[in-house]
Amino acid sequence: MPAFPPARRVRLPRHVLPDGSDDPGLTLAVHELGAGPAVVFCHGFPELAFSWRHQLPAVAAAGFRAIAPDQRGYGGSDRPEPIAAYDMHFLTGDLVALLDALELERAVFVGHDWGGFVAWAMPVLHPERCAGAVGVNTPYLARSAVPPTTLMRMLVGATDGSHDEKLYILWFQQPGVADAVLARDVHRVFDVLMRRAVPPGELMARAAASGTLDMNPFRRLAEVEPMGEPFLSPEEMDVFVRTFERTGFTGAVNWYRNFDRNWEIAPAVGIAKIGVPSLMVTAQWDPVLRPEMAAGMPALVPDLETVMIERCGHWTQQEKPDELNRILVDWLGRRFRPRA
Repeated sequence: MPAFPPARRVRLPRHVLPDGSDDPGLTLAVHELGAGPAVVFCHGFPELAFSWRHQLPAVAAAGFRAIAPDQRGYGGSDRPEPIAAYDMHFLTGDLVALLDALELERAVFVGHDWGGFVAWAMPVLHPERCAGAVGVNTPYLARSAVPPTTLMRMLVGATDGSHDEKLYILWFQQPGVADAVLARDVHRVFDVLMRRAVPPGELMARAAASGTLDMNPFRRLAEVEPMGEPFLSPEEMDVFVRTFERTGFTGAVNWYRNFDRNWEIAPAVGIAKIGVPSLMVTAQWDPVLRPEMAAGMPALVPDLETVMIERCGHWTQQEKPDELNRILVDWLGRRFRPRA
Protein backbone atom coordinates (compact mmCIF):
# COMPACT_ATOMS: atom_id res chain seq x y z
CA MET A 1 0.00 0.00 0.00
CA PRO A 2 1.16 3.61 -0.54
CA ALA A 3 2.26 5.51 2.56
CA PHE A 4 -0.78 7.09 4.15
CA PRO A 5 -0.51 9.40 7.16
CA PRO A 6 -2.23 8.27 10.35
CA ALA A 7 -5.36 10.12 11.38
CA ARG A 8 -5.56 12.65 14.14
CA ARG A 9 -8.87 13.52 15.71
CA VAL A 10 -9.79 17.16 15.19
CA ARG A 11 -12.55 18.69 17.28
CA LEU A 12 -14.53 21.15 15.17
CA PRO A 13 -15.53 24.44 16.79
CA ARG A 14 -19.13 25.43 17.36
CA HIS A 15 -20.52 27.36 14.39
CA VAL A 16 -23.73 28.81 13.01
CA LEU A 17 -25.42 27.20 10.01
CA PRO A 18 -26.85 29.27 7.13
CA ASP A 19 -30.40 28.87 8.50
CA GLY A 20 -29.27 30.49 11.76
CA SER A 21 -29.26 27.29 13.81
CA ASP A 22 -26.33 26.38 15.98
CA ASP A 23 -24.07 23.40 15.24
CA PRO A 24 -22.12 22.38 18.35
CA GLY A 25 -19.57 20.67 16.13
CA LEU A 26 -18.20 17.15 16.18
CA THR A 27 -14.88 15.37 15.86
CA LEU A 28 -13.41 14.29 12.53
CA ALA A 29 -10.57 11.87 11.85
CA VAL A 30 -8.23 13.83 9.58
CA HIS A 31 -5.21 12.72 7.54
CA GLU A 32 -2.64 15.32 6.42
CA LEU A 33 0.56 15.55 4.42
CA GLY A 34 2.68 18.45 3.24
CA ALA A 35 2.72 22.20 3.57
CA GLY A 36 1.56 25.04 1.34
CA PRO A 37 -1.83 26.02 -0.11
CA ALA A 38 -4.52 23.78 1.37
CA VAL A 39 -6.29 21.12 -0.68
CA VAL A 40 -9.14 19.28 1.07
CA PHE A 41 -10.20 15.90 -0.33
CA CYS A 42 -13.83 14.80 0.13
CA HIS A 43 -14.60 11.10 -0.32
CA GLY A 44 -17.81 9.45 -1.49
CA PHE A 45 -19.91 6.37 -0.71
CA PRO A 46 -19.03 3.87 0.64
CA GLU A 47 -15.51 5.14 1.08
CA LEU A 48 -13.11 6.79 3.52
CA ALA A 49 -10.32 9.34 3.58
CA PHE A 50 -8.21 6.27 2.80
CA SER A 51 -9.67 6.36 -0.72
CA TRP A 52 -7.32 9.33 -1.35
CA ARG A 53 -4.20 7.40 -0.26
CA HIS A 54 -2.65 7.78 -3.72
CA GLN A 55 -3.39 11.49 -4.02
CA LEU A 56 -2.15 12.86 -0.68
CA PRO A 57 1.53 11.97 -1.25
CA ALA A 58 1.48 13.28 -4.83
CA VAL A 59 -0.21 16.57 -3.99
CA ALA A 60 1.97 17.09 -0.91
CA ALA A 61 5.11 16.45 -2.98
CA ALA A 62 3.95 19.16 -5.39
CA GLY A 63 4.03 21.76 -2.61
CA PHE A 64 0.53 21.66 -1.18
CA ARG A 65 -1.00 20.83 2.19
CA ALA A 66 -3.16 17.79 1.41
CA ILE A 67 -5.98 17.14 3.89
CA ALA A 68 -8.44 14.23 3.82
CA PRO A 69 -11.05 13.75 6.55
CA ASP A 70 -13.28 10.79 7.17
CA GLN A 71 -16.43 12.79 6.71
CA ARG A 72 -19.37 12.94 9.09
CA GLY A 73 -20.82 9.45 9.55
CA TYR A 74 -17.73 7.61 8.31
CA GLY A 75 -14.70 5.82 9.70
CA GLY A 76 -13.02 7.43 12.68
CA SER A 77 -15.27 10.50 12.62
CA ASP A 78 -18.40 11.06 14.70
CA ARG A 79 -21.69 9.60 13.52
CA PRO A 80 -24.68 11.66 14.70
CA GLU A 81 -27.98 9.78 14.93
CA PRO A 82 -30.51 12.21 13.35
CA ILE A 83 -30.95 11.81 9.60
CA ALA A 84 -31.20 15.59 9.18
CA ALA A 85 -27.71 15.92 10.69
CA TYR A 86 -26.38 14.82 7.30
CA ASP A 87 -27.83 17.59 5.16
CA MET A 88 -25.72 19.85 2.98
CA HIS A 89 -25.49 22.65 5.52
CA PHE A 90 -23.95 20.27 8.05
CA LEU A 91 -21.65 18.63 5.48
CA THR A 92 -20.26 21.90 4.15
CA GLY A 93 -20.30 23.39 7.64
CA ASP A 94 -17.98 20.63 8.79
CA LEU A 95 -15.43 21.67 6.16
CA VAL A 96 -15.64 25.33 7.14
CA ALA A 97 -15.21 24.38 10.79
CA LEU A 98 -12.28 22.13 9.83
CA LEU A 99 -10.56 25.09 8.17
CA ASP A 100 -11.15 27.09 11.36
CA ALA A 101 -9.72 24.29 13.51
CA LEU A 102 -6.64 24.09 11.28
CA GLU A 103 -6.34 27.90 11.16
CA LEU A 104 -6.78 28.00 7.40
CA GLU A 105 -8.54 30.82 5.57
CA ARG A 106 -9.33 29.03 2.31
CA ALA A 107 -8.79 25.76 0.51
CA VAL A 108 -9.30 24.04 -2.81
CA PHE A 109 -11.95 21.35 -2.38
CA VAL A 110 -11.65 18.12 -4.34
CA GLY A 111 -14.61 15.74 -4.23
CA HIS A 112 -15.49 12.34 -5.65
CA ASP A 113 -18.97 10.79 -5.77
CA TRP A 114 -20.97 12.25 -2.82
CA GLY A 115 -17.90 14.23 -1.86
CA GLY A 116 -18.18 15.90 -5.25
CA PHE A 117 -21.61 17.27 -4.41
CA VAL A 118 -20.12 18.73 -1.24
CA ALA A 119 -17.11 20.18 -3.08
CA TRP A 120 -19.35 21.93 -5.62
CA ALA A 121 -21.60 23.28 -2.85
CA MET A 122 -18.67 24.90 -1.06
CA PRO A 123 -18.17 27.86 -3.49
CA VAL A 124 -21.94 28.45 -3.47
CA LEU A 125 -22.65 28.22 0.26
CA HIS A 126 -19.24 29.35 1.57
CA PRO A 127 -17.52 31.30 -1.24
CA GLU A 128 -15.23 33.17 1.15
CA ARG A 129 -13.61 29.89 2.24
CA CYS A 130 -13.27 28.25 -1.18
CA ALA A 131 -10.26 28.97 -3.41
CA GLY A 132 -11.12 26.39 -6.06
CA ALA A 133 -13.27 23.34 -6.74
CA VAL A 134 -12.60 19.99 -8.38
CA GLY A 135 -15.16 17.34 -9.26
CA VAL A 136 -13.87 13.81 -9.79
CA ASN A 137 -16.64 12.03 -11.73
CA THR A 138 -19.27 14.21 -10.01
CA PRO A 139 -20.36 17.24 -12.07
CA TYR A 140 -21.96 20.46 -10.87
CA LEU A 141 -25.54 19.72 -11.88
CA ALA A 142 -28.26 22.24 -12.64
CA ARG A 143 -31.06 22.35 -10.07
CA SER A 144 -34.02 20.18 -11.00
CA ALA A 145 -37.54 21.60 -11.23
CA VAL A 146 -38.88 19.02 -8.76
CA PRO A 147 -37.38 17.18 -5.78
CA PRO A 148 -34.71 14.65 -6.80
CA THR A 149 -36.54 11.56 -5.58
CA THR A 150 -39.56 12.60 -7.64
CA LEU A 151 -37.39 12.53 -10.76
CA MET A 152 -35.94 9.19 -9.75
CA ARG A 153 -39.37 7.65 -9.30
CA MET A 154 -40.30 8.87 -12.76
CA LEU A 155 -37.21 7.06 -14.03
CA VAL A 156 -38.31 3.72 -12.57
CA GLY A 157 -41.88 4.26 -13.73
CA ALA A 158 -43.84 4.54 -10.49
CA THR A 159 -44.22 7.84 -8.66
CA ASP A 160 -46.10 6.12 -5.84
CA GLY A 161 -42.92 4.44 -4.60
CA SER A 162 -43.97 0.93 -5.54
CA HIS A 163 -40.79 0.38 -7.60
CA ASP A 164 -38.32 2.02 -5.22
CA GLU A 165 -36.39 -1.22 -4.81
CA LYS A 166 -35.26 -0.97 -8.47
CA LEU A 167 -33.07 2.09 -7.85
CA TYR A 168 -30.62 1.98 -4.98
CA ILE A 169 -30.99 5.67 -4.04
CA LEU A 170 -34.74 5.25 -3.59
CA TRP A 171 -34.26 1.97 -1.72
CA PHE A 172 -31.83 3.78 0.57
CA GLN A 173 -34.55 6.23 1.67
CA GLN A 174 -36.23 3.85 4.13
CA PRO A 175 -34.35 4.03 7.46
CA GLY A 176 -32.77 0.82 8.61
CA VAL A 177 -33.36 -1.29 5.50
CA ALA A 178 -30.25 -0.80 3.37
CA ASP A 179 -28.14 -0.36 6.50
CA ALA A 180 -28.97 -3.86 7.70
CA VAL A 181 -28.53 -5.53 4.31
CA LEU A 182 -25.11 -3.98 3.70
CA ALA A 183 -23.88 -4.84 7.19
CA ARG A 184 -24.62 -8.57 6.77
CA ASP A 185 -21.54 -9.19 4.62
CA VAL A 186 -19.25 -6.18 4.47
CA HIS A 187 -16.53 -8.03 2.57
CA ARG A 188 -19.03 -8.88 -0.17
CA VAL A 189 -20.04 -5.20 -0.48
CA PHE A 190 -16.49 -4.16 -1.30
CA ASP A 191 -15.69 -7.24 -3.36
CA VAL A 192 -18.60 -6.45 -5.68
CA LEU A 193 -18.09 -2.68 -5.83
CA MET A 194 -14.36 -2.07 -5.89
CA ARG A 195 -13.54 -3.30 -9.38
CA ARG A 196 -12.11 -1.85 -12.55
CA ALA A 197 -14.41 -0.56 -15.24
CA VAL A 198 -15.76 -2.69 -18.05
CA PRO A 199 -16.82 -1.32 -21.45
CA PRO A 200 -20.38 0.05 -21.49
CA GLY A 201 -21.36 -2.56 -24.06
CA GLU A 202 -20.76 -5.33 -21.54
CA LEU A 203 -23.00 -3.60 -19.01
CA MET A 204 -25.73 -3.14 -21.61
CA ALA A 205 -25.50 -6.79 -22.62
CA ARG A 206 -25.95 -7.91 -19.02
CA ALA A 207 -28.90 -5.57 -18.55
CA ALA A 208 -30.52 -6.83 -21.76
CA ALA A 209 -30.02 -10.44 -20.67
CA SER A 210 -31.78 -9.81 -17.36
CA GLY A 211 -34.83 -8.36 -19.15
CA THR A 212 -35.62 -5.94 -16.29
CA LEU A 213 -34.65 -2.43 -15.26
CA ASP A 214 -32.80 -2.90 -11.98
CA MET A 215 -30.30 -0.31 -10.81
CA ASN A 216 -29.96 -1.65 -7.30
CA PRO A 217 -27.24 -4.26 -6.87
CA PHE A 218 -27.05 -3.57 -3.13
CA ARG A 219 -30.21 -5.47 -2.16
CA ARG A 220 -29.05 -8.68 -3.86
CA LEU A 221 -25.29 -8.64 -3.38
CA ALA A 222 -25.13 -12.38 -2.79
CA GLU A 223 -26.54 -12.97 -6.28
CA VAL A 224 -24.51 -10.40 -8.21
CA GLU A 225 -21.74 -11.69 -10.44
CA PRO A 226 -18.95 -9.10 -10.13
CA MET A 227 -17.72 -7.46 -13.32
CA GLY A 228 -14.20 -6.18 -13.87
CA GLU A 229 -10.96 -6.95 -12.11
CA PRO A 230 -10.55 -6.00 -8.44
CA PHE A 231 -8.11 -3.14 -7.81
CA LEU A 232 -7.74 -3.35 -4.03
CA SER A 233 -4.90 -5.36 -2.56
CA PRO A 234 -5.85 -7.68 0.31
CA GLU A 235 -4.41 -5.14 2.75
CA GLU A 236 -6.41 -2.29 1.22
CA MET A 237 -9.58 -4.37 1.21
CA ASP A 238 -9.02 -5.09 4.88
CA VAL A 239 -8.98 -1.39 5.73
CA PHE A 240 -12.44 -0.86 4.24
CA VAL A 241 -13.93 -4.07 5.60
CA ARG A 242 -12.66 -3.69 9.15
CA THR A 243 -13.76 -0.07 9.29
CA PHE A 244 -17.31 -0.64 8.05
CA GLU A 245 -17.71 -3.75 10.18
CA ARG A 246 -17.05 -1.48 13.13
CA THR A 247 -19.13 1.54 12.07
CA GLY A 248 -21.92 0.04 10.00
CA PHE A 249 -23.41 1.94 7.06
CA THR A 250 -26.13 4.07 8.65
CA GLY A 251 -24.17 7.32 8.77
CA ALA A 252 -23.08 6.85 5.17
CA VAL A 253 -26.55 6.01 3.87
CA ASN A 254 -28.03 8.99 5.75
CA TRP A 255 -26.36 11.26 3.21
CA TYR A 256 -28.72 9.81 0.59
CA ARG A 257 -31.72 10.38 2.84
CA ASN A 258 -31.16 14.13 2.52
CA PHE A 259 -31.42 14.44 -1.27
CA ASP A 260 -34.82 16.14 -1.11
CA ARG A 261 -33.95 18.10 2.02
CA ASN A 262 -30.84 19.51 0.32
CA TRP A 263 -32.98 20.53 -2.64
CA GLU A 264 -35.25 22.43 -0.24
CA ILE A 265 -32.70 24.10 2.06
CA ALA A 266 -29.98 24.96 -0.48
CA PRO A 267 -31.87 26.22 -3.56
CA ALA A 268 -28.89 28.21 -4.83
CA VAL A 269 -26.90 25.04 -5.48
CA GLY A 270 -27.36 24.23 -9.15
CA ILE A 271 -28.49 27.77 -9.98
CA ALA A 272 -25.65 29.98 -8.74
CA LYS A 273 -22.58 30.20 -10.91
CA ILE A 274 -19.32 28.90 -9.51
CA GLY A 275 -16.98 31.85 -9.05
CA VAL A 276 -13.66 30.08 -8.47
CA PRO A 277 -11.21 28.23 -10.72
CA SER A 278 -12.69 24.79 -11.32
CA LEU A 279 -11.67 21.43 -12.72
CA MET A 280 -13.94 18.61 -13.84
CA VAL A 281 -12.39 15.16 -14.24
CA THR A 282 -14.71 12.71 -15.95
CA ALA A 283 -14.28 8.96 -16.30
CA GLN A 284 -15.10 7.44 -19.68
CA TRP A 285 -16.68 4.23 -18.40
CA ASP A 286 -18.38 5.41 -15.20
CA PRO A 287 -21.91 3.94 -15.52
CA VAL A 288 -23.34 6.10 -12.72
CA LEU A 289 -21.74 9.54 -13.15
CA ARG A 290 -21.39 9.46 -16.91
CA PRO A 291 -19.14 12.01 -18.65
CA GLU A 292 -22.05 13.49 -20.60
CA MET A 293 -23.62 14.59 -17.32
CA ALA A 294 -20.97 17.34 -17.21
CA ALA A 295 -21.96 18.75 -20.62
CA GLY A 296 -23.95 21.65 -19.16
CA MET A 297 -21.29 22.79 -16.73
CA PRO A 298 -19.72 25.60 -18.82
CA ALA A 299 -22.92 27.63 -18.47
CA LEU A 300 -22.68 27.45 -14.67
CA VAL A 301 -18.90 27.33 -14.19
CA PRO A 302 -17.21 30.08 -16.22
CA ASP A 303 -13.63 29.24 -15.22
CA LEU A 304 -13.70 25.52 -15.99
CA GLU A 305 -11.26 22.99 -17.33
CA THR A 306 -12.55 19.51 -18.19
CA VAL A 307 -10.41 16.40 -18.65
CA MET A 308 -11.60 12.84 -19.31
CA ILE A 309 -9.70 9.77 -18.15
CA GLU A 310 -10.22 7.04 -20.70
CA ARG A 311 -11.22 3.47 -19.85
CA CYS A 312 -11.86 4.46 -16.24
CA GLY A 313 -14.87 3.60 -14.12
CA HIS A 314 -16.44 5.05 -11.02
CA TRP A 315 -13.57 4.70 -8.51
CA THR A 316 -11.21 7.01 -10.38
CA GLN A 317 -8.77 7.98 -7.64
CA GLN A 318 -8.18 4.31 -6.82
CA GLU A 319 -8.57 2.80 -10.30
CA LYS A 320 -6.44 5.29 -12.25
CA PRO A 321 -4.44 7.08 -9.53
CA ASP A 322 -1.44 8.03 -11.66
CA GLU A 323 -3.61 9.66 -14.34
CA LEU A 324 -5.65 11.57 -11.77
CA ASN A 325 -2.53 12.67 -9.91
CA ARG A 326 -0.98 14.08 -13.08
CA ILE A 327 -4.15 16.02 -13.86
CA LEU A 328 -4.53 17.36 -10.32
CA VAL A 329 -0.90 18.35 -9.83
CA ASP A 330 -0.76 20.08 -13.21
CA TRP A 331 -3.95 22.07 -12.59
CA LEU A 332 -3.12 22.96 -8.99
CA GLY A 333 0.36 24.06 -9.97
CA ARG A 334 -0.89 26.29 -12.78
CA ARG A 335 -3.75 27.85 -10.84
CA PHE A 336 -2.47 28.09 -7.25
CA ARG A 337 1.33 28.44 -7.44
CA PRO A 338 2.52 26.28 -4.53
CA ARG A 339 5.46 27.17 -2.35
CA ALA A 340 8.93 26.87 -3.84
